[in-house]
Amino acid sequence: MNGAKVDVRRIAGEGVTWTLLATLYLRAWESRLPEPILGDRYAAEVVERIDYDFAALRRRVRPEANQFLVALRARQLDDWSRAFLARHPNAVVLQLGCGMDSRMLRLDPLGKRRWFDVDLPHVIELRRRLYPERGRYTMVGASVTDDGWLEGVPADRPVLIVAEGLLPYLTPDEVRTLLSRLTGHFTGGGELIFDALAPWAARLGRAFRWAPRDAREIERWNPRLRCAEQTPFTTHHRRIPVWRYRALYRLMHAVPALRNAHREFRFTF
Repeated sequence: MNGAKVDVRRIAGEGVTWTLLATLYLRAWESRLPEPILGDRYAAEVVERIDYDFAALRRRVRPEANQFLVALRARQLDDWSRAFLARHPNAVVLQLGCGMDSRMLRLDPLGKRRWFDVDLPHVIELRRRLYPERGRYTMVGASVTDDGWLEGVPADRPVLIVAEGLLPYLTPDEVRTLLSRLTGHFTGGGELIFDALAPWAARLGRAFRWAPRDAREIERWNPRLRCAEQTPFTTHHRRIPVWRYRALYRLMHAVPALRNAHREFRFTF
């Protein structure tokens, strides 16, 4: 990690960008459990490097409960990523809307793979002050909905595309265009993994703009995409090490509407 304290007040509170710090903080909090689900020690190190009122953030995000939603989501995507990379050692990794996520360090700490993390320019500017850009790892400052940035990503090898906590904030047209652009660019095929809310759950938050009813909706948009798995976020509730929250998530998993409120999807193309 890079050295001195980093001031993030310039970006804090700017709509969706605020979730950068909330998600980072929840991962850092979860990493300190005796038996963590994700165990993102890199998040904990980055939080220590940031100059911000995390006590106020704690009051807003309630980490005792919400840490598990973030950890379960990230762990599922990490598990799928590891499995794909084990099958395709020469793959390219493209992470969209990376925020302050440390997935590249969790899965490829030495930077041996062609790995691209993409986010808005001011997010990447901050990220470069917190994370090392070494080996074959590259940060790209661009909106995922912009034209042009994808041209720099190799297209002739299998690709793993990760979009965690991103697609719900795009409009349906933006999601459809983005998926078409991605599957059209990568001639070597690959996998797309992401999370999404159910329509009723998305209506509870003003920032959410896209929520698929099911995987078939996406397959109808893009015939190249085939759903391999869709997993409710409560599926692995047994991993939760705190019994009262394990019981709560088990109860949620037993109720279909709550179980499917937030799902992770894995598509092949």
